[in-house]
Amino acid sequence: MKPRLLMIGRNRYRLPLNESLERKFAALGEVAELRVLGTSQRGDRRESGRFHLLPVFPVRKLDGFAFYLSLPYRLAKELRRFRPDAVLTQSPYEAAALLVARALARVPASIVLEVHGDWRTLTRLYGSPLRRLVRPTADGIASFALRRADAVRTVSPYTTQIVREQGVEPADEFPAYMDFASFIREPVKPLPERPQALFVGVLERYKNVDGLAAAWRLAAPRVPDARLRVVGSGALANVVERLVADLPGQTHWVPHMSQEEVSAALDDSTLLVLPSRSEGMGRVVIEAFCRGRAVIGTRVGGIPDLVEDDVNGLLVDPGDPGALADAFVRVLADRDLAERLGQAAQACADLWSISPQEFARRVRTLVDRTTGLS
Repeated sequence: MKPRLLMIGRNRYRLPLNESLERKFAALGEVAELRVLGTSQRGDRRESGRFHLLPVFPVRKLDGFAFYLSLPYRLAKELRRFRPDAVLTQSPYEAAALLVARALARVPASIVLEVHGDWRTLTRLYGSPLRRLVRPTADGIASFALRRADAVRTVSPYTTQIVREQGVEPADEFPAYMDFASFIREPVKPLPERPQALFVGVLERYKNVDGLAAAWRLAAPRVPDARLRVVGSGALANVVERLVADLPGQTHWVPHMSQEEVSAALDDSTLLVLPSRSEGMGRVVIEAFCRGRAVIGTRVGGIPDLVEDDVNGLLVDPGDPGALADAFVRVLADRDLAERLGQAAQACADLWSISPQEFARRVRTLVDRTTGLS
């Protein structure tokens, strides 16, 4: 008998699903009777089969606040309607809302809290600085939810470490399902003739976009034939705009790219740079590995779980733009080094991939163990 499984998170889904997500949820649907509560893209359908998508709040800047404020009541309604055996939450904040909803609905569903990264980043290094005002409250809520969840699942050694620091032992650790089809479809291509560093990510403080800009200003004169390509959008877009204005011949910015376009951009690049101040699993690192590209990253979060210094990339401290600049110069100016690191990177790619069927099997095993249905 399949368990009834509810998945909740603030993910924005577009219906119908793309091929990657369709494979994931189809596999989960084989092992559980599944219901997904998320948020919609503006103007998209909000109900379709197993999906129930909440509308985007009209005032975009208040969307997160409105989502979490209303979540306990929406979840209580969903619990009464669906009556799941277990609920998977994607952060301690959703788990906290679920604890309230479970008491309101009086439905004894088990709570499986997934930890994909450092939840504290939300109030420290993301969005408006006003978020820092709620930091103590948010930290307390998250800590309470971690301790009260029926099971905690982590995705990497780093996320296991930060959960243990809260006095909680994870019930299981396995990678999130990530579809790398776009990155393994074609054979790996040789490095480009013109050296290029590629950054892909949101332009927020936790990605250290300001540190990236400072480092490139130091590195660019030392590698005059190289350029930096930035892909992303966010609150610090003005930092990238100024960098492009200051170094137009060596900096290029694109706000958005599809997965296929990111794969092509990696082929056109010598290396990927991920200079984050906080980072969870670092999916883009694995994407770079799939394309045989070295990664310059920082010694924070889950990046050192993936990048081994001077083996498949280089590691620097996040608060040292000079060290990041030196790393840029070292790899961009030395093709032999870039090729050696890239070959090792490609050999690491399979270590962090998981099929949708294996992911679904691990989820089912965890749910059965947590609910006692096995």
